[in-house]
Amino acid sequence: MASTAASVTTQSGAPPAVLSAQARREHRFFAGMAVAFALTVLAGFSRSYYFNGFAGERFELSPLLHWHGAAYTAWILLLVVQTLLVAGRRTDLHRRLGVAGAMLAVVMVVLGSAVAITRTASGAIADAGVPPLVFLAVPLFGMFVFAGFVGTALVLRRRSAFHKRLMLLATLELVTAAVSRLPFVEDWGPVGFFGVTDLFIVAIALYDFATARRIHPATLWGGLAFVASQPLRLVIGGSSAWLAFAAWLTS
Repeated sequence: MASTAASVTTQSGAPPAVLSAQARREHRFFAGMAVAFALTVLAGFSRSYYFNGFAGERFELSPLLHWHGAAYTAWILLLVVQTLLVAGRRTDLHRRLGVAGAMLAVVMVVLGSAVAITRTASGAIADAGVPPLVFLAVPLFGMFVFAGFVGTALVLRRRSAFHKRLMLLATLELVTAAVSRLPFVEDWGPVGFFGVTDLFIVAIALYDFATARRIHPATLWGGLAFVASQPLRLVIGGSSAWLAFAAWLTS
């Protein structure tokens, strides 16, 4: 009778009584990374969005910024929920929410691009001495990076080790904006906030090596692509072709 009950519990999607130590460690790590992302976003956008006006300074937020903030927050919370569902062996709900996540990713790309263009056009973006039209390449190409990682993660959704790492890298692209607004980072410019963001990739690589004695291919090649895209955006942003295109976008 006990074995029958255990079988029913497993088939229903509830977690088994005992998980292997390796599985528990993996669940804790990826859930911990998702929570760390969420806390970073909360800290980075606390003054300008989540607790806007509580510290004295108040930022005027347009409807577009509110929609962007809501979608951004929904994505981060979805990542936390999805990692917890996997840890709880509720892969059925994880897959259903994954469909909503794919649609939300499309919304994120549209809203993120629109916010970057409109704020540059209004003169609201001025990051550490980088001319606004040059800096516009950072968030706009960031949307391509985000979409690329999400799309690849969805294609490889049946290969969980690849899928979960690629989703972390996709979300890390969004977290970059929060990192750039942290009090101890915001004056460091792109080199500073890119460097701090990349520490999350180092953490994933260290986890891979500690648990498997090698860096997982998704972490290695995805991480290299992620890091390589960062200076490349500024190089492209400084080109005459980009400056002409950016001027047209923001005119």
